[in-house]
Amino acid sequence: MIGKLTGVVDMRGTDHVLLDVRGVGYIVYVSDRTMMGLPGRGEVVALYTDMVVREDLMQLYGFPSLLEKEWHRVLTSVQGVGAKASLAILGALGPEGVSRAIALNDSAALRKAPGVGPKLALRIANELKDKAPALMAVDRPAMPAATVPDADVLDPAPKRAASAPPAPAPSNAVAEAMSALANLGYGPSDAARAVAEAQTDLPEADTATLIRAALRLLAPKG
Repeated sequence: MIGKLTGVVDMRGTDHVLLDVRGVGYIVYVSDRTMMGLPGRGEVVALYTDMVVREDLMQLYGFPSLLEKEWHRVLTSVQGVGAKASLAILGALGPEGVSRAIALNDSAALRKAPGVGPKLALRIANELKDKAPALMAVDRPAMPAATVPDADVLDPAPKRAASAPPAPAPSNAVAEAMSALANLGYGPSDAARAVAEAQTDLPEADTATLIRAALRLLAPKG
């Protein structure tokens, strides 16, 4: 099983990229969001991958973070959600957006993905509502597409430019807020829903702000 590829972008298609990994070309299918974040031809990229093998098909799907790869695996466990639909959902919402939509049971947000109708969106939201808390609570830092530690080993030729500087790591506020609420005795589903709602209102909030906002939402009404 191929879990990650690091190579040079040889060609970009509409829904896939051809990676040259030490002379071997791999076709990797990606979401629109991931495609927009990939570097140009001749530059180095690293992608986590998921391989689908059937009697008449063998395809690789690429993701810039382990969280996105895990959501792809979870989404495709739902009946009626194939790899193409999963990439459409992740492309439209991103992994954090999927986490919020599932935690809030927001099937309308899932319908923003091309090809995802009301019935399928509702099924996804209902079947995965218990899985969102675990994914939200785990700190899975993203791996920027153009950040590769050993790029000079893979591509020593001077004609190729070094990959772009690493993008800032995503905030760990969601994972830390989930952990704090769990320590305070709140259940995973309640904590996930409150944190997701708080993050929707305060997308740039740090951990302390997110916890305070979530606690206000969890406070008894009346």
